[in-house]
Amino acid sequence: MRTVGVVSESKDVVEIASPRGVVAGIVPSTNPTSTAIFKVLIAIKSRNAIVLSPHPSAARCIYETVRVMREAGIKEGLPADAVVCMTTATIEGTEALMKHKQTAVILATGGIGLVRAAYSSGKPAFGVGPGNVPVFIERTADVPKAVQDILTGKTFDNGTICASEQAVVCDAPIEKAVRDQFKAQGGHFLSSAEADQLAKVVATPQRSLNPGIVGKSVEVIAKLAGLNVPAGTRCLMVDVAGVGREFPLSMEKLSPILAFYVVDGLTRGAERCYEILRYGGMGHTAGVHTRSREAAVRFGAEMPASRITVNTPTTHGAIGFSTALPPSMTLGCGSWGGNVTSDNVSPLHLLDIKRVAFEVRPVKSKRPAVSASTATTPAPSPAYAATATPAQPQAVAGANAGKINREDIAAIVDRFLAGRQPEQPESEARQARQQPTGAASEVEVEAGSMYAGPGESRRQQESRPSGNGGRSAGADASRSSSAASSGSTTHSANGNKTVDFVSEDDVRRAIQKGEKIYINAKTIITPAARDIGEPAEIFAKG
Repeated sequence: MRTVGVVSESKDVVEIASPRGVVAGIVPSTNPTSTAIFKVLIAIKSRNAIVLSPHPSAARCIYETVRVMREAGIKEGLPADAVVCMTTATIEGTEALMKHKQTAVILATGGIGLVRAAYSSGKPAFGVGPGNVPVFIERTADVPKAVQDILTGKTFDNGTICASEQAVVCDAPIEKAVRDQFKAQGGHFLSSAEADQLAKVVATPQRSLNPGIVGKSVEVIAKLAGLNVPAGTRCLMVDVAGVGREFPLSMEKLSPILAFYVVDGLTRGAERCYEILRYGGMGHTAGVHTRSREAAVRFGAEMPASRITVNTPTTHGAIGFSTALPPSMTLGCGSWGGNVTSDNVSPLHLLDIKRVAFEVRPVKSKRPAVSASTATTPAPSPAYAATATPAQPQAVAGANAGKINREDIAAIVDRFLAGRQPEQPESEARQARQQPTGAASEVEVEAGSMYAGPGESRRQQESRPSGNGGRSAGADASRSSSAASSGSTTHSANGNKTVDFVSEDDVRRAIQKGEKIYINAKTIITPAARDIGEPAEIFAKG
């Protein structure tokens, strides 16, 4: 896994990794050392610093774990302050860490309240939910291996991994074989009376999990419940009639205790597993043991779970040890569990990715681009323009044949403006056609400009110098008016011609000529034209 520099590259997109900054790592009491190790590893792998906040009941072992990792990192060149653990574990300290201005992202593993606090801190957060994991043994399963896998996952670290099996749902045709295998491999089925005794120890009066049994061995739990169990018992098995508050052993138990259900068929098995997930495990993990790939996929499609492991311990499969899932000790539960992701959180989640994207589909524009030669060629002198032959514009047009040019665009705009304005009297139009052209301007006339009439070509016309310093009589006459075209002007009460539309080029030409642009309440002025014209006091009320 690459986490530095270019991490992915194709012809069209180049992805560049960037660290986020300081990671706030919240570590629980249920599997404190493994979670602390994992959070430190993915933070450093993604080039982030990390500050860990330990659970008060596991503060000493978390602090020692971080110390060992920090010292090992320093020997390899890690900055001394890249890995830090809070020495005083308090709720107030954790909240302050999550809300600190230098905290870039939060990795929150813990109870629902803590995860909600992380999400409400105002910082990006990856929180994880509880896992009340059901596993279905379908009738085609390899029963001895299925039972072995379930007990392996359940007894690992005394069942404290949130992805460990919490309930077995058995297909009816193989019930006897499954029970016999559990007994043979260290499972002990309790009677109804013994189950009631155990339930009083597992659940509090409020029907929440008793933290006193979390991670404890079978012997300790049996003693707390006043039960006698055979020596060598690996897991307590309890037949449970339903799911919910009335059945306390149907909850997530985080200890070597398994609820046991019997159903008939894949459909009923999926329904029962769905009920178990709804009671405290939404979005986390489910498991299935079957020889049918089709059955596994059908089962998975029905589960509100982010990970559905097949023919493997859910503990090891969900964290990516026995499956091809990304290795992780922080398992997202998606929107089912109120989490931002359903992924196995990895170093990639602690990176910002910059994407350099190249054009693959050109965007058509109504205005053609100006070629490099046009942009860099200086404007011809008036003397040269006076002697230029009329054939030159045609040659240029011929060279650009097949391209959309400014004349075409101007003609379209003229037709639009002419269609929405009152027609000009013929006498006034004749007078406008006879009006001499002013001196050439360095600002190109734009389509829709107040300086270009609908019947005129938009090509720049250069006039010969005259006795008044190069300015024609027409230009002098237009000094007191807007020189607007007949198709886009109206007469005001004071005799000045007001224009309907003003562009940036119109303002620049008016500034160069020392003219005013007469406007009224209906005049449309582009933002760029207004920004330039108002400070120069170009606009006047017509």
